[in-house]
Amino acid sequence: MSRAPVQPSYSRRHQAGSGSARSLLLTVLGEYVLPGGEPAWTSTLLHVLGGLGVEEKSTRQALARMAADGWIVAERSGRRVRWSLTRPGRVLLTEGAERIYSFGRDRDSWDGRWVVLVVTVPESRRELRHQLRTRLTWAGFGSPAPGVWVSPHTSREGEAKQVVTELGLDVGALSFNGPYGGIGSERTLVEQAWHLDELAADYEGFIQEFAGLRPEPGDATLLAQIRLVHEWRRFPMLDPQLPLDLLPPGWIGVRAANVFADLHHAWHEPAQRHWRTLSPPATEPVSHADARSA
Repeated sequence: MSRAPVQPSYSRRHQAGSGSARSLLLTVLGEYVLPGGEPAWTSTLLHVLGGLGVEEKSTRQALARMAADGWIVAERSGRRVRWSLTRPGRVLLTEGAERIYSFGRDRDSWDGRWVVLVVTVPESRRELRHQLRTRLTWAGFGSPAPGVWVSPHTSREGEAKQVVTELGLDVGALSFNGPYGGIGSERTLVEQAWHLDELAADYEGFIQEFAGLRPEPGDATLLAQIRLVHEWRRFPMLDPQLPLDLLPPGWIGVRAANVFADLHHAWHEPAQRHWRTLSPPATEPVSHADARSA
C-alpha cells in the first residue's frame, strides 16, 4: 500500500531533521496507538513519519531500536508487519501523556516556602554533573549559584533526595525548607535560577507556530496534531511550573497552554478518525515477527 506523504507548511525549525525519528515515533505511538490499543502497520508509520520529513531508513532504524529496548513488539499478518506497545511501553507513554496533557493550565496555590539543596560535584566529573543537572532540572529545580538548587515546590524534596542518592552524592549534600529570608528578593532569585526570558521566547514561538494554523482534513490535520504534541512535549522539561506569584504578570506560558489544549481538542477527533483509515485492523492471522524483517 503506497501513499504519497502530504507535507504541511511548517517553519524551517520543524522541517526534516528537527526532531529525531525515535522522538517523533514516540509521539505518534503515544497519540494514536496508546489510546486506541490497536497496533500500527509499518507502512502507516513510514507514511506518517515521511510526512514529518523523516526518511524511511531512519524510521525503520527507530522501530528496530525501540523493539530492542522492549518498548514495542512486531507482529506479522501475511506479508505485512504491525507494531504493538509492550507493557513497559504502555507505562512509559501513559506517564508521559499524563504529564503532557495536564501541563501548564492549572497551578497549585503556594505557601511561600522553598526547598534549598546544596550539593557539589567535582569539576573533573563532568558526566556526573550533567546527570545531576538534567535530573534536577526535570524535577523543576533551578540553580542560582554553583552547587545550589532551589524549588518553590517543597514536595519535590523527596525527588531531589532520590536523585542525589542514586548518583552517590548524598554524603555531604544538604537541604533546607522554609520561607525566603530578608536579604535580596525572590524576584532576583528566580531570575538567577531560571532563564524565564528564554522560556517566554520559546512559548511565543510555539504560539506563533500553531495559534493560526488551520490544517486541511486528512493527512494535514493528523500531521499538525503530531507536531503540536511533539513541540509541547518539550515544555515540561523547560518550564519549572513556578507559582504565579513568582512569574511576570500575564505570564505567556498560561496562554500557550490554552492554545495547546484548544487545538488538541479541536484536532483530536478528525486526526484519530484519519489515523484509523491509515491503520485498519488486520484481516489475516497475526503472528510474532522478526523486527529485522519489518
